[in-house]
Amino acid sequence: MNDHSSAAADPHDTAGAYVKAGAEFDRDMDYIGDRITRDSPHWPVEPGRYRLVAARACPWANRAIIVRSLLGLDDVIGLGLCGPVHDRRSWTFDLDPGGVDPVLGYERLQEAYVARFPDYPKGITVPAIVDVPTRQVVTNDFPWITHDFFFEWRDFHRDGAPDLWPDDVREEMESVMRRVFTEVNNGVYRCGFAGSQEAYDAAYERLWAAMDWLEERLSERRYLMGETITEADVRLWTTLVRFDAVYHGHFKCNRNKLTEMPNLWGYARDLFQTPGFGESVDFDQIKRHYYVVHTDINPTRIVPRGPDPAAWLTPHGRERLGR
Repeated sequence: MNDHSSAAADPHDTAGAYVKAGAEFDRDMDYIGDRITRDSPHWPVEPGRYRLVAARACPWANRAIIVRSLLGLDDVIGLGLCGPVHDRRSWTFDLDPGGVDPVLGYERLQEAYVARFPDYPKGITVPAIVDVPTRQVVTNDFPWITHDFFFEWRDFHRDGAPDLWPDDVREEMESVMRRVFTEVNNGVYRCGFAGSQEAYDAAYERLWAAMDWLEERLSERRYLMGETITEADVRLWTTLVRFDAVYHGHFKCNRNKLTEMPNLWGYARDLFQTPGFGESVDFDQIKRHYYVVHTDINPTRIVPRGPDPAAWLTPHGRERLGR
């Protein structure tokens, strides 16, 4: 879906009809391309200047929340959280007192977008980084946001912060992340928003081929790239943590549950129990977002009660594969 004429262009961030009859799902990846860098004349790295606006419901925003925490940037880059249910116009700050972000003074993230682009024609997406002095959006380009948290904000990382982009596996990691994005992160959406049986069948086969590849890969290594957590793990995990609660049923990714894949399920629990990961998750918000906002898939807006999140705290046994 590359229709830029409506705020409903991005099915992750706006309400409305997302399934296009007879068509495959096509994610629009054209975001605001500005970046915050150490040498930028417009958006320089500057502690306290920017606010990450995210939502715990959203897997793309969840990445940014996790990386910010892992690197110890909590006191350097502010965090504003939107609620899980929004309308066609925008994500909203309904979790805050009075429904207003206490720093930006906005009720809707949309206000930060139009403050910079008065006729902004596309979906109002999270994560977004907002310049606090001007209250204008800087970027919503989610892959670059976490990349730059690591590379451009190095001077402000906590002592002992993980090396999320290790040099010795960088080339392979880029390849792994591409496959994870196209086949898994985006693959579940291709299943859920398929507009024909043929499109769904093809998406389903691609997704499960990748899931089987990951199950095998994780049989001999604790994390995707070996013994340490990298950006690749963050990117995969935000899909896995939503899999049984949402994607298995709501998006028809139902060959089997995550809990039925021993290596992936152990890996997902391992990360959930790692500081920075599990505390970023709110399963109630996740389910409310998908089951309430996606009215063309779930017109009744009934939110399922399961699965029991306590399973995420059970022993995972992954220590045997590395430190």
